[in-house]
Amino acid sequence: MHESTGETALSVEELGAATPERAPRRTGSAKGRLIALAGPAFVAAIAYVDPGNVASNLTAGAKYGYLLVWVLVLANAMAVLVQYLSAKLGLVTGRSLPELLGDRLRPAQRKAFWVQAELAAVATDLAEVIGGAIALNLLFGVPLPLGGLITGVVSMAILATQSRGQRTFEFVVMSMLAIITLGFVSGLAFTDVSGGEALAGLVPRFEGTETVLLAASMLGATVMPHAIYLHSALARDRHGRDIEPGRLPRLLKATKIDVVGALIVAGSVNIAMLLLAASALRGIEGTDTIAGAHAAISGALGPAVAVIFAIGLLASGLASTSVGCAAGAEIMSGLLHFRIPMLLRRILVLIPALVVLAMGADPTLSLVISQVVLSFCIPFALVPLVRMTSERGLMGEHLNRRGTTVAAWAATAVIVALNLALLVLTVTGA
Repeated sequence: MHESTGETALSVEELGAATPERAPRRTGSAKGRLIALAGPAFVAAIAYVDPGNVASNLTAGAKYGYLLVWVLVLANAMAVLVQYLSAKLGLVTGRSLPELLGDRLRPAQRKAFWVQAELAAVATDLAEVIGGAIALNLLFGVPLPLGGLITGVVSMAILATQSRGQRTFEFVVMSMLAIITLGFVSGLAFTDVSGGEALAGLVPRFEGTETVLLAASMLGATVMPHAIYLHSALARDRHGRDIEPGRLPRLLKATKIDVVGALIVAGSVNIAMLLLAASALRGIEGTDTIAGAHAAISGALGPAVAVIFAIGLLASGLASTSVGCAAGAEIMSGLLHFRIPMLLRRILVLIPALVVLAMGADPTLSLVISQVVLSFCIPFALVPLVRMTSERGLMGEHLNRRGTTVAAWAATAVIVALNLALLVLTVTGA
């Protein structure tokens, strides 16, 4: 273990630090210069298209058709706001959300907060490793435990690209996001989506306890707590801890473009998965599992589409587990003020997923449950984020406007209410 010096957990010592990018030369259009500053949000957006999303969205679409489209639209709107606030916090303060929490909480509070945050990181990794294992099994017949191990090893190689700078890591992750998008959206070209039913799915409603469970799972898979913690660190590392005040407005504008663009892509992929399941898989036996959905896609849309889907799932598992591991390292460094070698963290966090796979537990159900766990962890990240970005003493002139603060608290309230409804319906058996 190494005592923290306030550095990001992705340090020179472990992976080769991501050095702040130099300001681009003033050539080309102003819009082009803003786009050149984009990138961190696309890394964070990987968390929004991980295998947990696949399980939740396919299950929701296959069982209930277009009923829960509204959940994805609402969750993605929340995600845009949340991820922008996280990045803004990192840019304005030069510190990540976990670092700021670590400074403010007492030792016992820091440890307790870290436990729940680490639980979210483990739940995240569980979903991502299982998803990669399922993809390898579908593509090559690799046994699930071995597939999980391969996923973990490859994710470490992806993390190692940080040694060549953060832009290299961003490029690798964005390339995988492109593969994910192709893999999960291409099936829509071969099926007929009911526009009327899809529009009807925008009306908020539930149909029993299981739909609430799925909604909480979809929300947990979309507004990811570890992405909230990590994005502030990504923005800080990309642009440096001490940004000249005159540069901040331009960087914040670039960050808005970055966040909106990244989450439009991620949101479109999530909605496409649900629409695909609702239009092509509903009523087909076994489609409430990823393997069953893959088989149904192969039967209904052809083996080529099924292979593309599995490739997208593999890219999702590999990229998202890399990002999740980076988030866990930042959480530990910021809250506990020390870090462990990234390889050791990769091994420790990989163990629960391998145990689940070795025990023969239903992998799709495990994915859905992991997303519910994440949904319960979201308020612990959101509440301090909203409070900090609303503090004039911390944010100066860049504190949240009143409307932004109201919207952020409303999003937090919706998430908490959904989780409470899930608890009540589950306990009462309604």
